[in-house]
Amino acid sequence: MFYHFVYPLYEYFFAFNVFRYITFRAVYATVTAVLICFIFGPPIIEKLKRLGIGETVREDTPERHGQKAGTPSMGGILMMMSVLSSIILWGNFSNRYTILATVATIGFGVIGFFDDYLKFVRKSSKGLHGRFKLFTQLLVSAAVVSYIYFGPEKTEITTLLYVPFITEPVVDLSYFYIPFGILLLVGTTNAVNITDGLDGLAVGLVIFVISAYAGICYLSGHVNIASYLRIPYIPGSGELTVFSMSVLGACVGFLWFNSHPAEIFMGDTGSLSLGGAIGIISLLIKKEILLIIVGGVFVAEILSVIIQVLFFKTTRKRVFLMAPLHHHFELKGWHESKIIARFWIVGAILALVALSTLKIQ
Repeated sequence: MFYHFVYPLYEYFFAFNVFRYITFRAVYATVTAVLICFIFGPPIIEKLKRLGIGETVREDTPERHGQKAGTPSMGGILMMMSVLSSIILWGNFSNRYTILATVATIGFGVIGFFDDYLKFVRKSSKGLHGRFKLFTQLLVSAAVVSYIYFGPEKTEITTLLYVPFITEPVVDLSYFYIPFGILLLVGTTNAVNITDGLDGLAVGLVIFVISAYAGICYLSGHVNIASYLRIPYIPGSGELTVFSMSVLGACVGFLWFNSHPAEIFMGDTGSLSLGGAIGIISLLIKKEILLIIVGGVFVAEILSVIIQVLFFKTTRKRVFLMAPLHHHFELKGWHESKIIARFWIVGAILALVALSTLKIQ
């Protein structure tokens, strides 16, 4: 809004020229999202409490999780509201990357909302049926990836696959880019969803991932810096910095209430939308494989589930005491706060390593 309606006024008052700068709008997009969470967080928490929209604890989770029962959930609504309000105020909607990232995030958030609605409002223990939930994720992912592949955003590097530490692309995926992109989006959304099992764990990790990607978006959209670093220059991708920082602000603001002991949980509304945001950014800035590094904790969490299921089906034995991975450490006697802090430390280190790959190639 400011970019479209205030920036043009610089002809009459030059100070308004500041609204053209991505860095300026990115900073205030973050601040805006944080403030919206701070302002609307308490009334939303109270409203959810009055409506009885509280977390139910599964019987197969560690015993200490019983005390979390009744904690308001569907906090992803607050996060989505913060991101959308911030991007509407500070984003450039003549930029197709901004629109695509916003639409993809909303799409996955809507799936999560209906899942949460069935679980917490309609009191259906399982929410959306597993297969239908996966189908809708595949549908949204297919729509987004197909638009990237067939739409005006497609360039000569769209289907190329870049690997960290290597300057040149390693392979042209061609038509295989579509299933590859779909798998990446679905995998990322579910990885964040699975990780969201301890107070502040997932949202804290997203802060590190989205911070790294925000920086990479800015560098990828700057022709001189991209050339200096020998990374793909993607015209217009710099605007994704504003989007990324809106997500960052929403995560920081939400963490204020979601930190241990949590006053509210994000639910699938939050986890699926955050996963979708990370996934779409990685596709648009050609850092798909880098996601394995920067989101390494999410990768470990979802791999622990896959390994546990496959190993149990073949041997009737378990590799981990419980999957996903954070529950394994709970059963080993680690306190929840220690698990969260240590996972955050690993996440921060991986984000720094991911950024270092831009120069080491």
